[in-house]
Amino acid sequence: MKDVRTKARELMTGYCKVCPVCNGKACVGEVPGMGGLGTGSSFQHNVAALAALRFNMRLIHGAESPDTAVTVLGLKLAMPVLAAPIGGVTFNMGGKITEAEYCDAVLGGCVDKGVLGCCGDGVPPVIHESGFATISALNGAGIPFIKPWEDKELFEKLDKAAATGAGVIGMDIDAAGLVTLRLMGRPVGPKTVERLRHIIAHVPAKFVLKGIMTPDDAKRALDAGAAGIVVSNHGGRVLDHTPGTAEVLPAVARAVKGQLAILVDGGVRTGGDVLKMLALGADAVMIGRPMSIAALGGGREGVGKYLDQVRGELTQAMILTGCATVADVNRDNLYQST
Repeated sequence: MKDVRTKARELMTGYCKVCPVCNGKACVGEVPGMGGLGTGSSFQHNVAALAALRFNMRLIHGAESPDTAVTVLGLKLAMPVLAAPIGGVTFNMGGKITEAEYCDAVLGGCVDKGVLGCCGDGVPPVIHESGFATISALNGAGIPFIKPWEDKELFEKLDKAAATGAGVIGMDIDAAGLVTLRLMGRPVGPKTVERLRHIIAHVPAKFVLKGIMTPDDAKRALDAGAAGIVVSNHGGRVLDHTPGTAEVLPAVARAVKGQLAILVDGGVRTGGDVLKMLALGADAVMIGRPMSIAALGGGREGVGKYLDQVRGELTQAMILTGCATVADVNRDNLYQST
């Protein structure tokens, strides 16, 4: 991965420093770009909340060859990992590759390794058009995410997303406050439960709502008919001073676990981070910035290399915490001082 990161650093100059330790401190306020909004605290809290968790190491067991496979939202995955929906190569990543090349790298690289990627949405049509075209070419293997636009644009894009053949469609409602969209004068906003019910009923696929940070919003998403949620603060890019997603995940899981699929993103960098999120109650994990870096630095092969690394780290962490399957992962795998 060293060569991939070196190439990415070259191509993303001015947009992402591709730091050895990606904790949001070197890119404070760099939105647009890959940094965090304002003080960068929300981005930093995502990373710090995960880093503060420690494992209980157990080695008297028979979990020598863990099975990382899962089924989430009816999707069979080689491990509980998906690429988060990120788009806007030009204004977020430097524009040294095209949106289509980026989508092929992320979505195609995920399919190559038995997992799935998500595509993003934004003001320039090329963002969603490239993602939709790639998912269609992959026979529906991917999750298209739509921003919370006003009705005309929203429903037009939802229909186009459904036409890709994707079995799951999402809305990143956390983009309601995204700076880049506000600067471009495009209306996005929050949705009521009643409006979400109407939207979800319109979609001929399972619906995932991204941007859930409280148990009450998780219950509202369930009430609206969502098949899944993503615990996310949009990578710390929309609201300063939110807690890290690993801080709020346990309470969200207690509120809705088993009633819908719980995904989470925010600060995930390694397979160990994936295991931590699973132990806190997630069914699967989304990874954002590291996927973008891998795509810019190595294309489809670079994404594959990164996913191989994550799966190797997850397998090792499962062995060392006594988890034979993903279903075995629970809060007991995390150290809690008495």
